[in-house]
Amino acid sequence: MDTETFEDIVVEVLDSLPPEFAQHLSNIEVLIESWPTQEHRQLVHLKPWQTLYGLYHGVPLTKRGGYVPPLPDTIIIFRGPLTRDFSEPTKLRVQIRRTVLHEIAHFFGISDARLIELDAY
Repeated sequence: MDTETFEDIVVEVLDSLPPEFAQHLSNIEVLIESWPTQEHRQLVHLKPWQTLYGLYHGVPLTKRGGYVPPLPDTIIIFRGPLTRDFSEPTKLRVQIRRTVLHEIAHFFGISDARLIELDAY
């Protein structure tokens, strides 16, 4: 899948969010990068054989208290691992959506453990 189509899918996912969720995303920057760096992998304590499709970096809404951080939170979607692992376009589209929503869930304070409980992992 070419870069432009990949980016279009990420935008489609963001545009499809219900307004009650989307209204909270004004201070989030969504980036698409080719591959995670060693620093990205270290942030989430990945083992060498583990794969990283996306990363949320910031202060979740549930931990903010009464302040709003001046810098935007960041969600990074990694194109390389996704296109490598999901070569069939329909499956890739589904996984891109799942990854974007997964990282947005972290912004809302939902942990990986809770996503597993909800069968959303």
